[in-house]
Amino acid sequence: MTTEAKALYRRAREAWEREDWPASVAAYEELLARFPDHRFSPAWWFDAALAAKFLHDWPRALRLGVEAAARTERGTEDPAFWNLGIAATALRDWPVARDAWAGYGIDLPPGDGEIQADFGVTCVRVSTAGGQEVVWAQRLCPARARVLSIPFSPDRRFGEVVLHDGAPNGERVVGEDRFLVFDELMPFTPSAIPTLSCVIRGEEADFVALSDVFDEFGLAVEPADSGRTLCRCCSEGSVATARDLSPKDGERQMLLAASEEQARTLLELWVTGNPSARSWSRPHVL
Repeated sequence: MTTEAKALYRRAREAWEREDWPASVAAYEELLARFPDHRFSPAWWFDAALAAKFLHDWPRALRLGVEAAARTERGTEDPAFWNLGIAATALRDWPVARDAWAGYGIDLPPGDGEIQADFGVTCVRVSTAGGQEVVWAQRLCPARARVLSIPFSPDRRFGEVVLHDGAPNGERVVGEDRFLVFDELMPFTPSAIPTLSCVIRGEEADFVALSDVFDEFGLAVEPADSGRTLCRCCSEGSVATARDLSPKDGERQMLLAASEEQARTLLELWVTGNPSARSWSRPHVL
């Protein structure tokens, strides 16, 4: 490596260690402009693309990621393809995203547009007005997931789609099943489904039936007091969790993911199943 290349690389790495991503990616770009095909350049292209991803500078991450992926072997689960897939997905460049996931070694359903597949249920740590919250979600592709639970923070919604990172950062354990937690990179598609609050009265079986009714129509209910506050260390670790729909003294404040009209219709339908024991108060938007 020449003296010039060593100096530029040192500047890029020093900025990286400081997590000064703008300075690091700029230094890498200067290094690569002069030495694009150096024997060490595949690693430099990868680090430059990764720094751009940390910045959420998606056009830059895409441009650098294309170069990084071009210098790696396809089908070997090389992370250069994963980072490229995230950047292309963020920009809705579906042909490049599809090619990146194929280059990584992932089989996708055939097609040439937006990826709408079933990659299983997972958890995503989303950003909220008050901090962060872990929600349940259905993965649509390697980098996107649709929120299945009702966020407790009213600025996030059931049904929205988020772009998430590829490295898991914690897990949630339900019985003997383990679900990875991924960190959100950015909201991807908003949801038009509001979050309502409503007092529900009944026995535990009635609350389970209420959840089933809403689930049947592609909506959701969640106890408003079921959230847990965890420190960062615990949240990023392994956390056992279980859903509890049992009422407190015969009633419970519930969150409903539905429009007011939908909520009233489904609540009335639910009451017909056990009218002597089931009742609800007027739903209101949070």
